[in-house]
Amino acid sequence: MPHNPSFSRSQEAFQHALELFPGGVNSPVRSFAAVSGSPLFFSRGKGAYLEDLDGRRYLDFVQSWGAHILGHSPPGVVRALRRQAQRLTSVGAPTLEENRLGTAIRDAFPSIERLRFVSSGTEAVMSALRLARAATNRSMILKFDGGYHGHADSLLVSAGSGLATLNQPASAGVPEAVTGATVSVPYNDLEAVRSALAAHPGKFAAIIVEPVAANMGLVLPQPRFLEGLRSLSREHGALLIFDEVITGFRLTYGGASQLFGVEPDLTILGKIIGGGLPVGAYGGKKELLSQVAPLGPVYQAGTLSGNPLAMASGYAVLKELAKPGFYEMITDKAERFFDLLLPHLDPARHTLNRLRGLFTLFFAPGPIQNFADAQKSDTQAYARWFHGLLESGISIAPAQFEAGFIGAKHPVRALRLAAETMVRLLETPSPGTEK
Repeated sequence: MPHNPSFSRSQEAFQHALELFPGGVNSPVRSFAAVSGSPLFFSRGKGAYLEDLDGRRYLDFVQSWGAHILGHSPPGVVRALRRQAQRLTSVGAPTLEENRLGTAIRDAFPSIERLRFVSSGTEAVMSALRLARAATNRSMILKFDGGYHGHADSLLVSAGSGLATLNQPASAGVPEAVTGATVSVPYNDLEAVRSALAAHPGKFAAIIVEPVAANMGLVLPQPRFLEGLRSLSREHGALLIFDEVITGFRLTYGGASQLFGVEPDLTILGKIIGGGLPVGAYGGKKELLSQVAPLGPVYQAGTLSGNPLAMASGYAVLKELAKPGFYEMITDKAERFFDLLLPHLDPARHTLNRLRGLFTLFFAPGPIQNFADAQKSDTQAYARWFHGLLESGISIAPAQFEAGFIGAKHPVRALRLAAETMVRLLETPSPGTEK
């Protein structure tokens, strides 16, 4: 994006950030590397809206990458944080806040009898994989192309999200000996899973999967895919791990495991359960979690695990989500929004994958059922659309391979206007072409 006076303060801030942080950001997905230009700096958020340093307002479909299902700065969460900050911010000892949030999560997930709080989704994945390897006395992990499970060394193989955005199949600094224990196969391909398991009999500790993939853009599980993973993992003595960092409490009160009726051995949570504060968790049956220290030999610790502020924030969010009709309200708004988009999409150029309040508009023909399908997208067309939306006061992810989020605070009228803008920009011919 060339210099634009409308974003002058953000551009000035970014120039300063470049002197402080690699690429000027503290997470690669925040950069505009995939769409060109410099990222916006935001100063405040309320509900479905963000405001940048220049005072421009945006309808936000990123929502802190899915953490803010109640929107930015919801009053109940702000009150809970204020009360908690006045009492205790960090102690490195047990608190009742951990008990309250832990109970709420356990009640929502039938497969979780015990859980452990950590400080990020990446940390939760690392810990769950260590537990899986210890419980099975095996070393290999099976994942899916385009699936992103944090930046743990062993999982930076054919990863999605930021790695897909930057077109990097793996990360420098990761030894082959580490990634050699990870096998990646196409999402939605049970035959590929079956072949991989058969090729290494008795070697796989776990299959880890996003039950609804949201880091290659949104890709839905095909019928019987999750049930097939459950059956194959049991047949081969491997644990099934659902990474629900994005989908946990996003699609229903609980996770995709309830929505699709498939129970994993371990579940990874994050984002929503912290209400916007750093948090992660992993959980499963009592017998499995009893192997975690101090009860068992699998060591995992963290000074800020179960941080009182994150616990109070997450509990305040879950109280709202548990109210009758909450998810039906989001689904109704989202479906009306999608209904406005769908008639105007060109099937030869666009595919809208959606599920309740989650969506991705791929600049590619469908169906899009795996990472290879998603990679056919016209990322330059997406970048033009992205900047047009930004100029129009609409914030979407600065990369094709991410999901969009519709939450409780997106006004119906604003969604209608956003859909009209999106359609108008889709129909605007690219430079040098004729409509």
